[in-house]
Amino acid sequence: MSGNIQLLSDTLAATKSEGRSALIAYLPAGFPTVDGGIEAIKAVLDGGADIVEVGLPHSDPVLDGPVIQTADDIALRGGVKIADVMRTVREAYEATGKPILVMTYWNPIDRYGVERFTAELAEAGGAGCILPDLPVQESALWREHAEKHGLATVFVVAPSSKDERLAQITAAGSGFVYAASLMGVTGTRETVGAQAQDLVRRTRATGTDLPVCVGLGVSNATQAAEVAGFADGVIVGSAFVKRMLDAPDRAAGVEAVRALAGELAKGVRGQA
Repeated sequence: MSGNIQLLSDTLAATKSEGRSALIAYLPAGFPTVDGGIEAIKAVLDGGADIVEVGLPHSDPVLDGPVIQTADDIALRGGVKIADVMRTVREAYEATGKPILVMTYWNPIDRYGVERFTAELAEAGGAGCILPDLPVQESALWREHAEKHGLATVFVVAPSSKDERLAQITAAGSGFVYAASLMGVTGTRETVGAQAQDLVRRTRATGTDLPVCVGLGVSNATQAAEVAGFADGVIVGSAFVKRMLDAPDRAAGVEAVRALAGELAKGVRGQA
């Protein structure tokens, strides 16, 4: 079975034709449980997200903040396995028909086996993978199998990425480019917003046709609208995870993320 890279591309083209950014949500698999995580992801998609990234929990999530680290720890203590990640992708896709990606560090894929991982992800209906720590120059094996199975390879760029590296990444990647910024850490919100906008501009200047989507610490509709003003997609992760962590029980958490998706969906449509 072939993966759903075409569905991902069609979805991003459709949001562009509507004159808006796509809303891309992130939640880890297995959090708070495998079943609870699937329920939450379905709720986020029903609430208004266009695309979902399913996180593969990792014991050393060097690029994730404390909120996602906490959720990953809960999932790992619950015994989450790659099979559970695949099940999460399958059930979310079958229930909604929307593009589902996996966001993962390279080590779990390397240990599991690239061919096995890509084949299973495609069979589950997955659209591709976001690989934040896989260097482009070491990605040939992954890209060969991803392409064979109809999966997108989404690389991450940062404000520190040089123009030459941006060109390498956009030439090698597929699906979209994940432009990462660190709002609230590297300076004031205005400064980081400008930094992200400049990164989007520089990424597009490579001549790529790939959409450029920004993960920027967005947590509310106003910020979503701001980022939507210059990016093809707005990626929201920690805000969803925090709603789940703060909820008194699973049912309340599911409703909280559904509501947040609705608010953010208004933001990317300029209705906030």
